[in-house]
Amino acid sequence: MSSIWDAANPQLRDLAVYEPGKPIEETARELGADAAKIIKLASNENPLGPSPKALVAMRAALESAHLYPDGGGFYLREALAEKLDLSREHLILGSGSNEIIEFLGHAFLNRGDDVITSEHAFIAYKLVAAIFGARTIEVPSPNLRHDLDGMIAAITAKTRLIFIANPNNPTGTLAGQEELDRFIERVPEDIVVVFDEAYFEYLDHPPDTLRFIRAGRNVAVLRTFSKIQGLASLRIGYGMARPELIRVLQKTRQPFNVNGIGQAAALASLSDDEHRQATKRVTDEGRAYLEKEFGEMKLRFVPSVANFVLVNVGDSAKVFRALLDRHIIVRALKGYNLPEWIRVSVGMMEQNRRCIAALREVLRNRPA
Repeated sequence: MSSIWDAANPQLRDLAVYEPGKPIEETARELGADAAKIIKLASNENPLGPSPKALVAMRAALESAHLYPDGGGFYLREALAEKLDLSREHLILGSGSNEIIEFLGHAFLNRGDDVITSEHAFIAYKLVAAIFGARTIEVPSPNLRHDLDGMIAAITAKTRLIFIANPNNPTGTLAGQEELDRFIERVPEDIVVVFDEAYFEYLDHPPDTLRFIRAGRNVAVLRTFSKIQGLASLRIGYGMARPELIRVLQKTRQPFNVNGIGQAAALASLSDDEHRQATKRVTDEGRAYLEKEFGEMKLRFVPSVANFVLVNVGDSAKVFRALLDRHIIVRALKGYNLPEWIRVSVGMMEQNRRCIAALREVLRNRPA
């Protein structure tokens, strides 16, 4: 019998599958530990938990779980449009902003096309490009920042999409308004530029990328309810673009792609300023603490504007395992071509302190 791979799309054979971390309960079982005592600082999750207003809305929405959700996300798109000074026609909802990345692939990528992104950008861009048989051009970032000039130089006749995570995951760096303005002025108008802004709400002075949409450029801006609103498990993201581009993306979307309980939670969380402000305060304080401690330990780190910090620890795989043995979960970044680095999500302050104490012990005990 021939292999099923002989019938499958050939680009899938060598595609690296995104590997999420194990559930805490399974990790606890393997370590013989109490799951409640394991600290997970690996996935950039909100340590405060979900928006309390979202929790109330979810409980109420459970009563309607037997009904299909609003397939067009009318009320959530309407609320987002009002908040962002856009129209509902500027918005599309996705099962996380990752699904909207997939919509863009369906809409614009054919076999042999090119996608441009940064060498150390969110791995989903490369995975989606590969699914559609497109080539990913990864522009080097020797200073661990986006090289926007390098992206312009990398454009080919086959370039269809350019992805810019801003702030970038996993580096935590930000491209500012002036450099984004210069970049957009130089991008050919037939190329779609995608600004992935999952960490937008953590910024003190965020660049305005919606101005490019209002100016009629082929720009898509992605944001999510997973991070500062604490709704990661519900998978609610949204994309913004000029209405014609949104109409193209809507044709790639499955009916009822965003669940009703998630829509209710996201809608309620939009008005939860208290939770959002508390999350940002915890993040700012925790990030400053982590960076101070890394500096005192003489570790190279990348100053971050997001809810995580990238730090060079030598052999990240060994440090990851040693921290795991101490019930601390971080993210090793070999898959991002950063084998000496780990990414540490900001937790509650006691979690941050335990992480630093464990890291000090691990580095103190490593062979000279």
